[in-house]
Amino acid sequence: MATNDSINILNSAYLAVEYIDSFLPDNPLQQPFKNAWNYMLDNYTKFQIATWGSLIVHEVSYFLLCVPGFVFQFIPYMQKYKIQQDKPETWEKQWKCFKTLLFNHFFIQLPLICGTYYFTEYFNIPYEWDEMPRWYILVAQCFGCAVIEDAWHYFLHRLLHHKRIYKYIHKVHHEFV
Repeated sequence: MATNDSINILNSAYLAVEYIDSFLPDNPLQQPFKNAWNYMLDNYTKFQIATWGSLIVHEVSYFLLCVPGFVFQFIPYMQKYKIQQDKPETWEKQWKCFKTLLFNHFFIQLPLICGTYYFTEYFNIPYEWDEMPRWYILVAQCFGCAVIEDAWHYFLHRLLHHKRIYKYIHKVHHEFV
């Protein structure tokens, strides 16, 4: 009975979103994105897209999202919002942090990103534009992934503070402000 109720709720939510979506105007960026996506599929292999495309998107989005925080830490007005008031930032520390980030991204995360292709093949995740999920499904999936990643990060971070492994693995994380 409970399963039946949850299916009915999901169907109702789906119908409600479809109804609202019918009133929204067409996205003017959809056709250019579709053309770019199809160009990418025509000119690159799935392995190249999954591996190097994921790496490029990861690095660009990571560093673009970090720019405001990096800039704000050197603005005197923003210092009152700083959590660790006793640890001033210096360009030397920032350079050391940047080099550590690059090392971690290319020697730890890149090998993991290389598994993206095999993940998509194993779970039969399509690459074609017409098989992409609707926008609201993507939003829900991104939200779900963010919740899972945040919980995973929180509990793993707490585990890394355990006295037996902190000084060997996680201490480098606390070197930087």
